[in-house]
Amino acid sequence: MKKSMVILAVMQTVMLTVSSLRPAAASLQEPPPTLASADVRSEWREERSGDWVNIAHRGASGYAPENTMASFQKAFDMGADMLELDVQLSRDGHVVVIHDSNVERTSNSQGEVGALTLQELKSLDVGAWYHSDFSGETIPTLEEVMERFGGEIGLLIELKLPSRYPGIEEKVAGVLKRKAPSVNRVRDASRMIMVQSADTDSLRRFHELMPDIPLGIVATSSKELSKERLQEFSSYADYINVSVKLVSGSLIRKIHEAGMKTFVWTIRDVLQIPFLMESGVDGIITDYPDRVPVSYLNHRARS
Repeated sequence: MKKSMVILAVMQTVMLTVSSLRPAAASLQEPPPTLASADVRSEWREERSGDWVNIAHRGASGYAPENTMASFQKAFDMGADMLELDVQLSRDGHVVVIHDSNVERTSNSQGEVGALTLQELKSLDVGAWYHSDFSGETIPTLEEVMERFGGEIGLLIELKLPSRYPGIEEKVAGVLKRKAPSVNRVRDASRMIMVQSADTDSLRRFHELMPDIPLGIVATSSKELSKERLQEFSSYADYINVSVKLVSGSLIRKIHEAGMKTFVWTIRDVLQIPFLMESGVDGIITDYPDRVPVSYLNHRARS
């Protein structure tokens, strides 16, 4: 009896260990690989298939406070293809770069973004919460990001909670027209400007204003991704950008069959990259853009 119980316990341990190694187990963390040198980044750009894109989530937010110029600069220095950033409106109508609807989590103050003027938002410290090395970082405007990085790296601009900010589509379009007048449907991710949102009504409005800007629909549920809905989305959108929790080979094929591409968010574990590559995704949105080239090339070498 004791012997059979021991055997059963061993079998259960083995089963649990095997199940924990499946690609879907996103909670496992691998020690950081050797960070990508300039030579590795160059090899990555030459070797990757198609337009597989490395997108820095709110900048290199694994290393610097999210949605700040420090985070964007670090991602640029690490060789990311695109910067992902979130935009909202200040009380006086300026397009500001911040994720949350309030400033509590990432600043030294309180209040709703839309209830504060640009001057009030600019007075906040949005770096110290992350680390004292970043004390003094301020909330950037979209214009400031465009002035520094426009044309130097791709930008994936998310309209965050646009229903709270009537007219935000016109405001963002105005910034892009002033700061990037030659914007069009470029294929090179390192120069592409793209707008995304979970609000499809907002994206339709933006499409009417700037029909040449690629659009992405942020999808959090597979229920909204039927073949019929995908065909509808493809009339104005170019990408369906999905949570990593939704990824499967069949879903990615369905998106591609509808004539669109897909970026996957948010990748914090390099162990997920081989699974995503094999699923056929077109790029990933990650907090650690420096790890992507190494992980990608290592997987290519093993396969």
